[in-house]
Amino acid sequence: MNNTTLKEILDHLLAMDAETELVEFKEAKNTFDFNKLGQYFSALSNEANLKRKSTAWLVFGVENKEHAIVGTKFRSQRKDLDHLKGEIANKTTNRITFVEIHEKETLQGRVILFEIPPAPKGIPVAFSGHYYGRDGEELVPLNLEEIERIRSQANQIDWSAQIIEDATINDLDKNAIKLARKNYKSKHADKKAEVDQWDDITFLNKAKITLKGKITRTAIILLGKDESEHYINPSEAKIRWILKDDKGIEKDYLIVSCPFLLAVDKVYNKIRNLKYRYLQEGTLFPEEMDQYEPFSIREAINNCIAHQDYTKRGRINVVEMPDQLVFTNLGEFIPGSIESVIQEDAPEELYRNQFLVTAMLNLKMVDTIGSGIRKMFNYQRDRLFPMPEYDLSNGRVSLTLIGKVINENFARLLTQRKDLSLSDVMLLDRIQKKKMITREDEKTLRQKKLIEGRRPNYFLSIDAAQKLEHKADYSKNKAFDKQYYLDFILKAINEHNSMTRAEIDELLWDKLPQWMNDIQRKNKVMNLLTELRSDKKIENIGTTFNSNWILKK
Repeated sequence: MNNTTLKEILDHLLAMDAETELVEFKEAKNTFDFNKLGQYFSALSNEANLKRKSTAWLVFGVENKEHAIVGTKFRSQRKDLDHLKGEIANKTTNRITFVEIHEKETLQGRVILFEIPPAPKGIPVAFSGHYYGRDGEELVPLNLEEIERIRSQANQIDWSAQIIEDATINDLDKNAIKLARKNYKSKHADKKAEVDQWDDITFLNKAKITLKGKITRTAIILLGKDESEHYINPSEAKIRWILKDDKGIEKDYLIVSCPFLLAVDKVYNKIRNLKYRYLQEGTLFPEEMDQYEPFSIREAINNCIAHQDYTKRGRINVVEMPDQLVFTNLGEFIPGSIESVIQEDAPEELYRNQFLVTAMLNLKMVDTIGSGIRKMFNYQRDRLFPMPEYDLSNGRVSLTLIGKVINENFARLLTQRKDLSLSDVMLLDRIQKKKMITREDEKTLRQKKLIEGRRPNYFLSIDAAQKLEHKADYSKNKAFDKQYYLDFILKAINEHNSMTRAEIDELLWDKLPQWMNDIQRKNKVMNLLTELRSDKKIENIGTTFNSNWILKK
């Protein structure tokens, strides 16, 4: 690894808000306990496996609160550092050790970066016979569920590929098979004539829906008759659509079962997808469009089918509200994060239902995994709508598509700034939704002069505001110089002889930045009064809780 790349990695790690399960900072100014080092190796390696990451980092020479470089003299000779690889290997599972130990000299001192590999699939990493993990920033024993989750990777069975011995082709829906043939020919245009010569069993084998003529769970889910669902008991193959009003009261519902190839259209046709109208800048004529891009609806439903954990015996849900659609399926999101899918824009290496996903690709039900999600984000961007929102908590995946503009400034920014990357748009979308971003992301947006304001209350920068002709909004968010407030308080007290704290609050309230909440405004006024009193310009002739301020003579 060259010095430039190492610097970029160190800068990236230092810019993090806090330590994570995958990064640990230690000062280690002179030395560090070997057993503790081994425990961190075990913990970080196991967490990298569980988070499906290629690397975890242990960094010496950096304090863990502000991430300031303090320098380290730990094993100052290079040969001693290299010996550490063997010392760790002697006490770990399968002699697993560091990928590399990097040294980086900075102006503030020497930093050591231990590059730690993820635990191999199916093999949790122990140190001295004990398994370790992380709970936030804390070093803890790896819990039993996590140990079993790693071990299960070695013999994972694809639920969707299992053969149902009692089922036959007569348990499949003829209309579903007919549509499957049509979609397959559309996907594989070069095989059109050939496909027409295949009997149904041959076609199903070629499309990788059956195995050597045997009916699989995938065949039942995608093409099975409604009454054939019992073959996958106790699992379910059901999609539930629910319509709710703006108060969350259920107004209508539909439950459909297999064949899912036909069920997708049934659910899609229930979604109203009303027209949305709004005025674009520079015209008096309203733009009219569907609330949701049809591709996005179908992609969301099909992704739920492809990635549902059918062993959890639950249903796929589609909830329609006046201005949003929510799609949920059971099971963890295997790629780990939506950001990684968008940034890498490449097919995932591991799927929960590999056989099912392959069949759905052949039947044009899903795009190559990753590209479909990226398309949904771009469709929302083109409509000036908020980005798709994913919630990956509680052992399920929830996707929300919002069918309206929620922030005019954000919409105008998308109109004016075609140069923004999708990653930039996703970050700005988090800001419009009042969600946190990392310090590293904040730095990126500030460098591009897209935001101002103090964490976590960001707003459009002066450059962006001027381009969007939103100078008034900018000014409301931007504070006056402190001297303005100090002079304003002194002038008001002089005019009225005295002023209570409540009166001073009222005087300044609307002049403070719009992004401040009530507590921040209270604190700001208190700080101003404290400064004037310290400078002996005012004094309190009231009480602590009922102050009354006059000019000091």
